[in-house]
Amino acid sequence: MSVGSRPLVPSRLAPGGVAAHAPRRTPTTVFGAYIALTKPRIIELLLITTIPTMVLAQQGWPPARLVIITLIGGTLAAGGANAVNMYVDRDIDALMERTQGRPLVTGIIEPRNALIFAVALQIAAFAVLWAGANLLSAVLAFSAAAFYVGIYTLWLKRTSKQNIVIGGAAGAVPVLVGWAAVQDSLGWEPVVLFVAMFLWTPPHFWALAVKYADDYNAADVPMLPAVAPMADVVKQMVVYTVLLVVSTLVLWPVASLGLIYGIAALVLGAVFIWGSVALGKNPTAAASMRLFGYSITYVTLLFGAMTIDVFVEHGIS
Repeated sequence: MSVGSRPLVPSRLAPGGVAAHAPRRTPTTVFGAYIALTKPRIIELLLITTIPTMVLAQQGWPPARLVIITLIGGTLAAGGANAVNMYVDRDIDALMERTQGRPLVTGIIEPRNALIFAVALQIAAFAVLWAGANLLSAVLAFSAAAFYVGIYTLWLKRTSKQNIVIGGAAGAVPVLVGWAAVQDSLGWEPVVLFVAMFLWTPPHFWALAVKYADDYNAADVPMLPAVAPMADVVKQMVVYTVLLVVSTLVLWPVASLGLIYGIAALVLGAVFIWGSVALGKNPTAAASMRLFGYSITYVTLLFGAMTIDVFVEHGIS
């Protein structure tokens, strides 16, 4: 049997193919469905990088009002982009086991209403950031959403096995938004942070995609783990992880950070590289999900260390 141009085969990692995948929670109320459209778990991850970047830009804790405004604006912008993504991908979501409970697949929300909701979120995000922070942060947040929808969702996701590599740039923009909200300008520090998050995205997402390769095959989406040998996937993951660690170490002197950040970047990075290499030696669904989980822990601890370092270096209590 084939779907599109590629054969639909049982998973290389788990017996039972896509049926072996764990079920996803399905919204049962309209309110819950609209929340689900925004993909709140992804938003949480994006915001993890925003506040520490604002602390770095401020060299201390920014005004509480500015932090709240930036978080609200960032949440609205990311939520709007994610809702458009679900609107566009509702056809392939219906084919993928892990996404069949999404609101536009179950029919709890009409596609037209979802699109209106998404556009409203984007308009609100731009207005909130422009009025509460500055025009630069609003433009950056909007550009990330436009890139995510126009470049990744509408083009690369369905046509290129490097989709998440290029499309992942959108997920790196929140660090630019956070910095711009404080400084109303950009500099080398946010650029290096942007590069780091850009490089982090492929190994992070591919670790998840390894487990759900069958889903992507079923939907004819050329995600790398679904179309390439496992050895090639791991090789690319290791390369991106090494470059990621190098970029985080470049930030050390560029941002004039201290030993707390430097040691954290070295240790956390070494564990990430080791985990990527270990996945190649033990390519199982469980191992891929452990690495996926660690990739989130990695970002949380790294940006947390950066925040603590700023406070310690400047004697802020």
